Amino acid sequence: MPRPVLWLLIAAPTVLLIAFFTLMLTDSSPSVERRAGVRTSGEALVGGPFELVDQTGATVTQDTYAGKLMLIYFGYTYCPDVCPFSLQIMAAAMDQLSEDERARIQPMLITIDPERDTVEQMASYVSSPAFPDGLVGLTGTEEQIASVARAYRVVYQRAEDAGSGDYLMDHTSIIYLMDGEANFVDVFTSGVDPRDLASRLQDFLEENPG
Repeated sequence: MPRPVLWLLIAAPTVLLIAFFTLMLTDSSPSVERRAGVRTSGEALVGGPFELVDQTGATVTQDTYAGKLMLIYFGYTYCPDVCPFSLQIMAAAMDQLSEDERARIQPMLITIDPERDTVEQMASYVSSPAFPDGLVGLTGTEEQIASVARAYRVVYQRAEDAGSGDYLMDHTSIIYLMDGEANFVDVFTSGVDPRDLASRLQDFLEENPG
């Protein structure tokens, strides 16, 4: 099957997954306008402890990044367009921040394709100049990835291409902002305007000087 056709087949369920995810986040609680400095407690619906391996081969947990905001995207290195596009948006937002502001934020890519995304593959991928400086690539076992995906309400599945024997990954495409204690702060669609993302980051940093 030609790749454009395959991608169209994958795009439709992705939209449904994002809509489902949004409903899960909003739940049935009254809507509240998000403002700088207003965040959920440690009982947020999103996030939790994890143990993964970074692109250097080191084992890391959420505590490895304590004190820094975590800007997290779940994707995979063989993604043809949505994942690199989302990481480029993160990079464009980070570029609008001051050096001190950037130093307080850790951008991350957590793979949902650990079979192909080895430590070596992640190291090569996150080093792209198109992506945020200091981008960390995290991988692990199938069980570790499934656990962190559940914690972040990420849905993913393998989509086989019978014609080539290759496959893509259908997945929730969301950018998460977590605070220095790994608590949920905010969530953004992968197509967010970099200026809006940068403004949200700056607002939160100003209200939480650390």
